[in-house]
Amino acid sequence: MNWINITASQQIDDIKAATGYSIIFKHSTRCPISMMAKRKFELDEKLFDGITPLYFLDLIKFRDLSKAVAETFNVQHESPQLLLIKDGECVLDQSHSSISAEEVVEVM
Repeated sequence: MNWINITASQQIDDIKAATGYSIIFKHSTRCPISMMAKRKFELDEKLFDGITPLYFLDLIKFRDLSKAVAETFNVQHESPQLLLIKDGECVLDQSHSSISAEEVVEVM
């Protein structure tokens, strides 16, 4: 999967300002549930096939950016968490075992 790593707050601002869809996957590298959710999501990478940017946030390394994502998109922080952003607004918020690539594609 061609993840774009979120490492700076400007990237969050850019996602907020972007038109169209973006996906943010917030991942805890220390959590086996998060690892399982990420692996399951990545198995369905063919569903996205370059149709939208896929952002990845390591919330252990970038805890402050994880908080900024929650505030910017008005969602409660969870981990793992997938946010589908459309025109700067979160239109789908999934976490833990509810993370579903198929549902993301349906909403899109």
